[in-house]
Amino acid sequence: MKVLLLKDPKDKESGPDPYIKELGLYGFEATLIPVLSFEFISLESLFEKLSHPECYGGLVFTSPRALEAIKICLKENSKNEAWSKSLKQRWNTKPAYVVGKATASLVEEVGLTPQGEKSGNAEKLAEYICSREKPNSSALLFPCGALKREVLPTVLREKGIPLESLTVYQTTQHTDLQESLSSYFSQQVFGTDVIQEFLREFQQASSSSVHLVSNFASSTFRSFRGILSTISSLLLSAQQLLKPWKQQESQ
Repeated sequence: MKVLLLKDPKDKESGPDPYIKELGLYGFEATLIPVLSFEFISLESLFEKLSHPECYGGLVFTSPRALEAIKICLKENSKNEAWSKSLKQRWNTKPAYVVGKATASLVEEVGLTPQGEKSGNAEKLAEYICSREKPNSSALLFPCGALKREVLPTVLREKGIPLESLTVYQTTQHTDLQESLSSYFSQQVFGTDVIQEFLREFQQASSSSVHLVSNFASSTFRSFRGILSTISSLLLSAQQLLKPWKQQESQ
């Protein structure tokens, strides 16, 4: 059975995509089509703030994209040199809070030491930060996306822990999404009218649901595995129920 996954594929350097791998174990043939694209903004402002670690109590990262923004900044030789010579060491005297293992690995790639990677979501990370930070201390620098959730900022604000947010990327619909969907469905056993109707419905939904898709994409792989196991069991049950009717049709 074929499955269409509307998500970005995992980086090739880090091995096969876990969703493709897990679906394959259950006999599903999966295809990935990227739904979102990211536009990085305010990079000069980001590096200006990174150039003054003395003004902050630490860093907070809840998205790998925020680390991508830092990596883009460091591609310039002068900025990379400043980071390597002194800024990295100065930031390493302060905590770099992260929400999960994927983000933690990217923090390590830029030379920092992550904390809180086992928290798994913004709410638990906020609790972790509150257990370590004192009210009215130096602000934590929080590079984030335009569609960030307000859970973490709200919790820290209620506890009196300063947080300075800086939007460093925007989330938009992937430019090749419509073309990729058309190409995929043209290879399946559907009538042209069915394909066109699906694309119309999808386009209408996606215009107001980028945030929803983004949040869905951040669901944990463990939850996906549980859902997949349930679906597989249901399909097996359905096949058993349909077996007598198929036998009658073949006679």
